[in-house]
Amino acid sequence: MVNSFRGAKESIVDIVVKGRNVTLSESFRSHVEDKVSKVEQLAPRALRVEVVLTHDPNVRQPENTERIEITVIAKGPVLRAEATASDKYAALDLAWAKLLERLRRARDRQKISRQGKHRSASTAEVLASMEVVDPVIPSENEKDEKRETPQNIDQTGGRVPSEGDSPVVLREKTFAATPIALDEAINRMEMVGHDFYLFIDEASTKPSVVYKRRGWSYGVITLDPELTED
Repeated sequence: MVNSFRGAKESIVDIVVKGRNVTLSESFRSHVEDKVSKVEQLAPRALRVEVVLTHDPNVRQPENTERIEITVIAKGPVLRAEATASDKYAALDLAWAKLLERLRRARDRQKISRQGKHRSASTAEVLASMEVVDPVIPSENEKDEKRETPQNIDQTGGRVPSEGDSPVVLREKTFAATPIALDEAINRMEMVGHDFYLFIDEASTKPSVVYKRRGWSYGVITLDPELTED
């Protein structure tokens, strides 16, 4: 079930609040509108702000039952932040804090651009300019399809052999890929909050994966079909 409300306050930003598997109360909707209306102060070009509250009582960790996703759609890169908590107000505060940091980075980058300084962009500046790539989350139709598919039917198209009554499930997705630099791949990984990011390295033109290590340490794995295996 999805409930949606539009902000009724006078604002150039269209505020949309949605609820998945939960009924939104008027008090929570008003609280969300009051908070996200401040987006205009840091992002005057923002056109729309979408806030989605998802209630999932089946998660293993109680602190992840409430998930808030905030997306700012503007004339430029899309900014997005999400967070989970056991309470929807706490999840909103966490997601809002993440979004504010990204909005500030974007604003600072615009100031540097207007000043006409020519230098290599910092990681924070590049991060703010990256368009958010939403993580691949199964749709409700995909979930229903998975539940309704008999377990004894090959779901890999014959590409992955399986035995017994528990066949392997293979779900394939293909995305357009433009070669990018390593630092940009790191920035995009940080923007979407993932632990790894698959990309084509513009320096080597080879498929590569950058991944997080401890702290601000990263690693990168590159595939090269010309190398011979030992």
